[in-house]
Amino acid sequence: MTELSTIYKLSLVAAACFFHACSSSSCPALDCWFVQEKVGRGGGLTPPTSQEKSLLYIRTDTNSHSAESQEPLSDTSPDRVYFITDPAATLCHHSLSPPKGSIEKPQCEISPFLQQPSNLKWVAPLTVSGFSPLYLQADWFSAALRGVDKELAISTVMRAPTATKEPNVILSVTSKTVSVQSRLGKPVLLDCGFWVDPSSPLSGSGFAVEWRYQFRGKGRLVLAYDGKTDRLADTQEKGATLDIEGLHKKGNASLILQEAKVRHSGTYICTVYLPYLLAQVAVELEIVEPPSLSIHPSPLPLAAPGQTLNVHCQASGFAPLSMELSWEFKGADGKARPLESGSVTGHREAWDGTYSQSTWLALDTSKMDLGTGGELTCVAVHPGGTRRARTSLSIIGLTSPSIEDSMAMVGVALVLYGLIKFVFWTFTSSGEAEKLDKKEK
Repeated sequence: MTELSTIYKLSLVAAACFFHACSSSSCPALDCWFVQEKVGRGGGLTPPTSQEKSLLYIRTDTNSHSAESQEPLSDTSPDRVYFITDPAATLCHHSLSPPKGSIEKPQCEISPFLQQPSNLKWVAPLTVSGFSPLYLQADWFSAALRGVDKELAISTVMRAPTATKEPNVILSVTSKTVSVQSRLGKPVLLDCGFWVDPSSPLSGSGFAVEWRYQFRGKGRLVLAYDGKTDRLADTQEKGATLDIEGLHKKGNASLILQEAKVRHSGTYICTVYLPYLLAQVAVELEIVEPPSLSIHPSPLPLAAPGQTLNVHCQASGFAPLSMELSWEFKGADGKARPLESGSVTGHREAWDGTYSQSTWLALDTSKMDLGTGGELTCVAVHPGGTRRARTSLSIIGLTSPSIEDSMAMVGVALVLYGLIKFVFWTFTSSGEAEKLDKKEK
């Protein structure tokens, strides 16, 4: 039994070592762009930048692999090859390592990072002393990455000993909801999480979280939280909350919107602050609400050959603006065909930010092949889905009745004939009975 127990323990240790080796080797080598401002060419609103190809080798600890074992790509300068240690393995996500031959590639930029204190009132308490620690005297970098299929966004701040190419991740901010769609009135979760290297002297100095909204050049502060003093900013937007307990225990900085409104569509930026450091990710939120359709008049009045009917279809309560309205007709053969497009009105905005739009169709029975009638359908194609509203159309007074009409007429004639026959027989029988009574008397 003792030998079996020893073998069992050794097997577990071997399996753990194998799993650790596999997980360490699964981190991808990332093709990246090294982006920095050009020296001595300022003067504009946006300073010019330069881009150089770079390569990032990722490891979960400094002993995962040695720098000498990696061969840089032929078109990458050795000065732009970095060996990054990421204990949280955030940069090892599978969306950053697509299958070979994949057309879509992850996006990656690395840049020099300038550490400095912030004067925002919910961040200032992190650097109240105002003295820059010796720990900051190093080479600092920031990296922004986005996985394939919009699955992941990552922002990291890294520290490397001066004049080395082996930075360690100090702060990483991630989002797994890079693009979110929601219906009106539904709760919305915008994912944001952060990790801080526990071995860094900055990890015990507190943190701050900020969510900002941007849309078409306009922005506003949605929510801000000072984790050091446990305070929310006074500018908190109504209906926007954080999981404060999860924020402190798990680094869960996700924003919760209790009820989605049209005005919530736009870009949300999650920023996490440490003393002298910050990292941020952007999340796109789109409120998509399909239209409600109605046809007027409904039901349609009976139409005679040569008559023109005006039909109105209204689409209301939809967002965003993009929508196409059209008409279809399905005759007695059961086949649907498009009709000529009617006149379409402009958009009208409602109090809640949704839109409405109408289309008018003139049904000229003398020009359209509508037969004896059928089903008329208004079709709205919208990002939230395709919607249809239907009504029946009947045309009377045609010169050549259909088989169904003929059979119905024959049936009515037979019923009338039977009724007349019955009445005649009744009167005849009563007359003969009266004659017999008179003779008997």
